Amino acid sequence: MNDSYDVVIAGAGPAGAQCARDLARRDYDVVVLETEAEDEFPRQSNKSTAGTFPSMMSAFGVPDDVVMQYTDSVVLESPTDYYVREQPGAVLEFADFKRYLVSDGRDEGAEYRFDARVTAPIMENGEIVGVTYNGDEAVYGEIVVDATGPAAPLAKKLGVVDLERQNHAIGIEYEFEGIDVDRPGFADLRDAMMLRLDHEIAPGGYSWIFHTGEDTAKVGLCYIQNGSHQRYARDDFSIDDYLNHWLETDPRFRNATRIEGKQHRGSAHIQPPGRMHTDRFMAIGDTVPTVDPLWGEGINKCMQSGRMAAAAADSCLKHGDLEPTAENLEVYETLWHREVAPNVDNRLRMTKLLYLAENDRYDRLMRDLNRLDDETLSKANRGDLRAIAKLLRFEDAPLLARFARQQFGLEFGSRLGIGR
Repeated sequence: MNDSYDVVIAGAGPAGAQCARDLARRDYDVVVLETEAEDEFPRQSNKSTAGTFPSMMSAFGVPDDVVMQYTDSVVLESPTDYYVREQPGAVLEFADFKRYLVSDGRDEGAEYRFDARVTAPIMENGEIVGVTYNGDEAVYGEIVVDATGPAAPLAKKLGVVDLERQNHAIGIEYEFEGIDVDRPGFADLRDAMMLRLDHEIAPGGYSWIFHTGEDTAKVGLCYIQNGSHQRYARDDFSIDDYLNHWLETDPRFRNATRIEGKQHRGSAHIQPPGRMHTDRFMAIGDTVPTVDPLWGEGINKCMQSGRMAAAAADSCLKHGDLEPTAENLEVYETLWHREVAPNVDNRLRMTKLLYLAENDRYDRLMRDLNRLDDETLSKANRGDLRAIAKLLRFEDAPLLARFARQQFGLEFGSRLGIGR
């Protein structure tokens, strides 16, 4: 094995693997270091619900054989109502998808080292020049990329990311069979991805049912462990308790049974990105973090961030005399804000406002969604303030006031160094 490469990538998730694919296709020497053992990969990191859309599949050349079920619609539920939008999608078998990215990257020329836990950056003259892994092993690169997610062993030590505890989101999911996906009184969930807003089930977050064929589906929930969660949470309930509560009270699960070995737990941070790079270094995927704050979509965002990092690396490496300094890698952050997560600040505000609302407001939201046209809803989803305003009513004044107080308190506390 070599000990020197053009690019060293820590982490073989969608972001790291896609970055490696793109760089290998450009004939760069790239190595990916992955913590898990290859014969079990990705048992420990099989943590995504893996709902995505045709645009991601076509943009990144993802084959049909990693798809569990193609879907025709997206459903939003509240405690007593729902909204249906026709929107083609796909539910992936996430483990197969990750293994495909590794295999395809290898076919393009990328090297993978499994059982390789990255521990620290190797520094020379104040710049990263490589990484140590498995304690005393080392590998060097012109550019180093951290794609390890919230662990971020390199990004944290380089002071590039600051993942805050109050922005930590956790999730749990099981796969079930025997689900009544077309239960009277509920939306038809055949060939659908459903997201439910209901603080009884996911306080300060949402739950989901993603149809995977016949009477099977992925079922789970997640929430951000912040003030909105604390406002609605039960003191004695864990995330497992909330999922069990939903399973026991929703008639769609009356005859459902868990599929053995299909349990997934995961976490991410929902917060504005800070720095994403420095000299010879970029942080991508959930290390940044990159997950969509509103609905938690992560695969496409991570893949895009990997692609933007590859483009930034290429812009330096293709010129032999252009050093990958922070200034020359700045294009990565420019591309990230333009292509990966435009309007990220507005979407974060929408997220905080949405999860602060009470259950009866979610019921009214479903009625509002059903009365508005698709163009207005698309603009609101992208963070357009005028479109968002059309979803608000006079009776939302107390909610908006509470949101303003929360925002002011967080911003004021941040300036004083409180809550970190």
